[in-house]
Amino acid sequence: MNKPHFLPGFLLSLLLSSVLHGPALTAQTPASLASEHAIVLHAARLLDIKTGRVLKPGEVLVEGERIVEAGSTVKHPAGAEIIDLGDRTLMPGLIDAHVHLFLHPGAEDLQTIQESVAQRTISATLAARADLMAGFTAERDMGTEGAGSADTAVRDAIDDGSIPGPRLRVSGNAVNILGGHEDAIGYNPEQRVLPNADYANSKDELVTVMRRQYKEGADFTKIYETGPDTVRDGRLSTIYQYTEAELSAAVQEAARLGKRVAVHATGEPGTLYAAQAGVTSIDHANQLGDETMRLMREKQIFAVPTFTIFEYFADHAASPAQATRERQMLDLKVQEFRKQVAAGVPMAVGSDVGPFPHGTQARELVLMVKYGMSPLAVLQADFLNGAKLLGWEGQIGALDAGSLADIVAVSGDPLADISAVQNVTFVMKGGVVCRK
Repeated sequence: MNKPHFLPGFLLSLLLSSVLHGPALTAQTPASLASEHAIVLHAARLLDIKTGRVLKPGEVLVEGERIVEAGSTVKHPAGAEIIDLGDRTLMPGLIDAHVHLFLHPGAEDLQTIQESVAQRTISATLAARADLMAGFTAERDMGTEGAGSADTAVRDAIDDGSIPGPRLRVSGNAVNILGGHEDAIGYNPEQRVLPNADYANSKDELVTVMRRQYKEGADFTKIYETGPDTVRDGRLSTIYQYTEAELSAAVQEAARLGKRVAVHATGEPGTLYAAQAGVTSIDHANQLGDETMRLMREKQIFAVPTFTIFEYFADHAASPAQATRERQMLDLKVQEFRKQVAAGVPMAVGSDVGPFPHGTQARELVLMVKYGMSPLAVLQADFLNGAKLLGWEGQIGALDAGSLADIVAVSGDPLADISAVQNVTFVMKGGVVCRK
């Protein structure tokens, strides 16, 4: 029996969305494409993310690719274009610190097998556009899931203005042990099905793989530190994949080149090993022990909860039994998250979008509020911590003079109702109006 093919429908849905719902779009954001004249954005409100105040009204003066001034009122230079956004809130462009541009909904494990890298790169360009139109002006792509360094090409095409999309930090393939989290297990081994990650089984192999990935254009390294996960009697059980010494070797190699290491790590002891090694983020972070949380506070290592993917898998399980397992995992995750918030663990916002539809991941901010953070704390985690995590602190994440003009407008006040972030109606990236 022929296996189903998911990509054409996925491409069609994104293309139809672009045609039916696509707002005004420009061809992207190098400084050379920014407007030659000044632009003044005016709206009913402006979010000052650092102070947590909402200014009424709000204005931003943009010249070229950068913000010149922001406040209740700003200068209106002669010849400036005035864009009145009405009853909306101006705020920085959203940041998603955990995305998969090369994944789409449907049979995730089969995508590497059934779809060529060329096909997946096309889908990634459409996913990047969908994310940008939803207000995400910067993202961290956490592994191409078998497409190698193809994300480098997508990032570079966005940067040179060839295609629309967010600013990207990319990792290429994630790094994994033989037989680990993203190995192609469960298939007939004689078929030699390719894994969705690059193998490294020792400190030396980790360094070798990282050097090759950096040569191919990776901005950082993603390592699978745990998996698989099970919940037994309300407790998480997960297998670690690399020792603290191995992770430390990876962190040191990345630091030698001014780069960073992020880990997929759901629970102990893998999360502890990652914190001891000094990674930049622990993504998913379903379970963090007391010592792990202490180290994360001390070293300012970010937890990236990724609630949206857990909710999506629970809601779209293949069987009632699987749905029960996914709900157990989500319930445990929520309990642990509340402990992490109370303990002062630094948080950043990442959704794990890809297995669920691109452009819908603002749901992550809503869930982080639902499960225990205030709207302001979540927005600061997204904008301020996200900028730090992506290595663009002082450039994005705040409407400050001198910052890049990555600006969105949302219907409503996100401090009063965080779901406003799901209603982005205006997007500017680097001074270029992408959605209006």
